[in-house]
Amino acid sequence: MKVLILNASPRPNGNIWQMLNIIREELESNNTTVYYEEVKKLSVKPCIACMKCRSSHNCVLPEDDAQRILKLITECDAIVIGAPCYWGNMPGQLKLLFDRMVYGMMGENKWAIPVAMHKGKKAVLISTSSTFWPFNILAKQTRGVVNALKEILKWSGFKIVGTIEKGGTFNHPEFTEGDRKKCVKVARKLIK
Repeated sequence: MKVLILNASPRPNGNIWQMLNIIREELESNNTTVYYEEVKKLSVKPCIACMKCRSSHNCVLPEDDAQRILKLITECDAIVIGAPCYWGNMPGQLKLLFDRMVYGMMGENKWAIPVAMHKGKKAVLISTSSTFWPFNILAKQTRGVVNALKEILKWSGFKIVGTIEKGGTFNHPEFTEGDRKKCVKVARKLIK
């Protein structure tokens, strides 16, 4: 099994980093090949909305990390995405990456209805927010991130097998044993 982990948190050793590393360790201890990518280190130019990728299945922009990450997604059986909440949504760099890869995530039929290109693959989504629980969910902070990612992955054919939403990181930034257990649990769902 191959799994791609996308870390969209720019904060070294923060909660997302710790959660993704626990998941990575659990997967690797179960003979899973893991590709780990930090979104902040990727070089991805913005989409120019030319729509040519929809018919050519290639981006007209010069090759950058968007094509490399798309290739990894295509080769992997599952994806794990960790993203902090920025104004109720995912960080812009992660959205930029998905905007550039749309042609390799979903196609369209003749009526422009999406056709999933990654059916049968699994996904785990993780988000953190400084907004405390349960308002991180009720005010659509971590829930906003998770819902946006679900929308992208659903139309791409992924089955979401687990989510972790951790609120209150401003007043309680510590990583807990409960957090570790949640990470191990979702990692095991990927390899079932």
